[in-house]
Amino acid sequence: MSHVLVINPILYTSETNNIPQVQSVKDTMIYALCLGFLKEGHQVTLIAAGDYRPIKEEQYDFPIVWMQTVCRSIFQPRCFPYMPQLRSYLKKHKEYDYIISSEMFAAWSYTAARVCPGKTVVWHELAKHNNMLHKIPSRVWYRMVAAVLMRKVTVVPRSKAAADFIGQFSDRVSDTIIDHGVDIEEMTPTRAEDKKNQFAVVSQLIERKRIDKTLDSFEAFWKAGHQDYRLYIIGRGETEETLKAQAKRLQIEDAVVFCGQLTHEELLPIVSQSKALLVSTEKDNNMVSVVESIAVGTPVVTTSVPYNAYYIAKEELGIVRDDWNKDTLEQLCAKYDVYCANCTAYREKLSNVYCVRQFMAVRDGLV
Repeated sequence: MSHVLVINPILYTSETNNIPQVQSVKDTMIYALCLGFLKEGHQVTLIAAGDYRPIKEEQYDFPIVWMQTVCRSIFQPRCFPYMPQLRSYLKKHKEYDYIISSEMFAAWSYTAARVCPGKTVVWHELAKHNNMLHKIPSRVWYRMVAAVLMRKVTVVPRSKAAADFIGQFSDRVSDTIIDHGVDIEEMTPTRAEDKKNQFAVVSQLIERKRIDKTLDSFEAFWKAGHQDYRLYIIGRGETEETLKAQAKRLQIEDAVVFCGQLTHEELLPIVSQSKALLVSTEKDNNMVSVVESIAVGTPVVTTSVPYNAYYIAKEELGIVRDDWNKDTLEQLCAKYDVYCANCTAYREKLSNVYCVRQFMAVRDGLV
């Protein structure tokens, strides 16, 4: 048994500095990872920024330490929170023998790397420089702080793209790539023959997600002899009314269902029963919705933008194609049994327990 500390201040994505308050954080990626450590018999503690604390009090399966962030105008909690309490916490709590900290371009990872270099691995996701202040802080950080002051810590990439990027600045990048894991015990895959004639979108309804392109492609597919299909759009955002107007203009409003914001318990059956998860994003890293879709046996049609695209294409878990269209959807349907079976076979590698075993193997130098 190990005592594991996970440092992940940013629990979910916020597009602005006004971080939306949520009812629960139990559906976040990092919570699932911590559950994986518990299942493997380890003790785990999570450190998160207090800005992400949910509205209601929750009972958690493991300790969560909520730390206050300071100087928010400079260290914005949505992208680069600073928690000065962390240094004293690490010096005081010597019981942890393994520390996993998210991201190299992060004040908390720097603190962990300096205070506990022998115990810390950095789980790195970014595959390009942060855009903050014209990328200047990011470029300085990676070349000076990461390459020199954090050189003693091992970096575990979350994707091949992240490995290629961080390898320019660190000599201690693990060959093991560890993606976001999910609690697959809570996710039942649906067999290909039991799927319904429907597609799903799980996303914030914002410009960069380009759900308007998804609607255009679905409209062409629907009007090409597939009028028994439905498109479920799950999520909320500033473009919701515009997208509803687009569906009406395209005369497919009866075939498009805007579900609003759903809980995991509500959305997973929809995704599981769908023929595919549709992604048209122009800017994203690893997408947890993609991982969850594959885990319930649903292939993904996506642009090459998400870092998950690499293994989707490699393992034939769907189709990766920029500017995918109705022909892509028809191609998916024509070879559907293969794509669906591949997802069901691959899902074990996306479990939180599998991720934990990889982390422990990295620590023990086995991979």
